[in-house]
Amino acid sequence: MKFTPAALIAFLLFPVASLAHGPTPQKAKESVVINAPGDAVWAAIKQFDGISGWHPDVKESIGDGKHESGGTRTITLQNGGQLVEELDFYSDKDHEYSYRLKTENVQAFPTSSYSIAMQLTAGETADSSVVTLKSRFYRGDTSNTPPENLSDEAAVKAMNAFFKNGLSGLKQKLEK
Repeated sequence: MKFTPAALIAFLLFPVASLAHGPTPQKAKESVVINAPGDAVWAAIKQFDGISGWHPDVKESIGDGKHESGGTRTITLQNGGQLVEELDFYSDKDHEYSYRLKTENVQAFPTSSYSIAMQLTAGETADSSVVTLKSRFYRGDTSNTPPENLSDEAAVKAMNAFFKNGLSGLKQKLEK
């Protein structure tokens, strides 16, 4: 078998090229059934800047009060770090909204970017509701060799924990 110089170069560089890729998007999704009517659940979550009232990982949340694309909030996490988030979509009628990270802070949360959607749907009974959070995000360090604390695994672990803790806090608040 005979190799041309171009084929030989491509063959030799392929393993190196296959390792030189950027980060891949990660995903997280969590849902919780809450034994409360939809109107009560929506009243608790519809205030974009009111997340600190039900999410145990959020010490404080301050926003501009806008419930439309472009509305912002700054959340302070229990670790003292702050994240600035911006609404992309808000529907009071459909009980859902989506937002994204506007200002990166990998010391506070190990992602370089994220978008999150929150949706409330009816449960199996009139007195139950389902809240779903889903996200698409990238690790905190987007280089080819991120440190462990800013890796895909760290980002996935942090996002899943944030979702689980938030939904658990919401359930506890509304079911007491």
